[in-house]
Amino acid sequence: MHGGEWPRVVGDLSLVMSTALPTPTAARPEPGVLTMTAPRRGKPPRHLADLTPAERAEAVAALGEKPFRARQLSVHYFERLVDDPALMTDLPAATRERLAGDLLPRLATPLRTLDTDRGTTIKTVWKLFDGALVESVLMRYPDRVTVCVSSQAGCGMNCPFCATGQAGLTRNLSTAEIVEQVVAASRSVVHGDVPGGRPGAPDRVSNVVFMGMGEPLANYRAVLGAVRRLTEPAPSGLGMSARGVTVSTVGLVPAIERLASEGLPVTLALSLHAPDDALRDELVPINTRFTVGQALDAARGYAASTGRRVSIEYALIRDINDQEERADLLGRELARRGKGWVHVNPIPLNPTPGSKWTASDPRVQDAFVERLRAHGVPVTVRDTRGREIDGACGQLAATTP
Repeated sequence: MHGGEWPRVVGDLSLVMSTALPTPTAARPEPGVLTMTAPRRGKPPRHLADLTPAERAEAVAALGEKPFRARQLSVHYFERLVDDPALMTDLPAATRERLAGDLLPRLATPLRTLDTDRGTTIKTVWKLFDGALVESVLMRYPDRVTVCVSSQAGCGMNCPFCATGQAGLTRNLSTAEIVEQVVAASRSVVHGDVPGGRPGAPDRVSNVVFMGMGEPLANYRAVLGAVRRLTEPAPSGLGMSARGVTVSTVGLVPAIERLASEGLPVTLALSLHAPDDALRDELVPINTRFTVGQALDAARGYAASTGRRVSIEYALIRDINDQEERADLLGRELARRGKGWVHVNPIPLNPTPGSKWTASDPRVQDAFVERLRAHGVPVTVRDTRGREIDGACGQLAATTP
């Protein structure tokens, strides 16, 4: 536990304990089976964040209002983080409810919110319009505020050590459903609900990591739209630096290559977890389609195209992938592709219900790190904040008891 602190349910505990979560709708996948195409379900309501500024103006005009009202709505949502139409006093009283109702519909309702680390790590379980469940995690550090967002309800990549992957894929999220997770987190910070900042620290979300539920690059169009909304200058978007955005992937090679051509210098995080095809086929089933070598080549190409160093995510699993010879193999594979393009984040495996695997012994972890560094590879062991509220890497399953 962080600082010896127990997780806390935020809000009315009796209400939380008496309100059962909806049952996830996806079936548990068979081992090794990939779900590359999301099930078709009803579309969420159209939202301002789904639209470009030009499309927003057209939508407002179609409602019989002057196009400049679109910019006013954008200021309220992206810049002022307002979610109550009554506070949008620059809009005519006769039309503000209609405009907000049509272009700022409620996309997600918080069902449960838990915190740990003295309130600086907060996990929220969201219910979407169709009953699908997703989770996001807000983490406040002294110098930054990071939110880990979901891009799908569930996941189709079926990695056996990941709770999300074992839950199966319910559906893709829309651009606005992704953006709303960030906007809601910023509202929490602005309203003073998240302690731990210091003078001069960001007063809203400064970093976004697409490491929650889902494989981001399997929902490419919506994720790209969300990244653009996050990074476009206010009030078109949230005005975040692209360097503060990280998009993770298990290694969808064509999508990595496509992302490299978009002109968005976001950080790419490749969830590798094994340096050899035989083991990675078992741990990361997408490897049966795109091998270790192909994934690393695509990641190297991404770094060359964007000038952004790639992160390699590597969950250390006791007696499975933590051998020194595997560290040596990974070090050689990365080093032979050049210097300065990559950074490795070993992650102590986080516990998930029913898992047969556990985290590596700390001494084994240390030896693994040293072998990588001997090959000249930069290494930082990943922080595991949120583990005690099932909010850490690989634990998100939207079934918090």
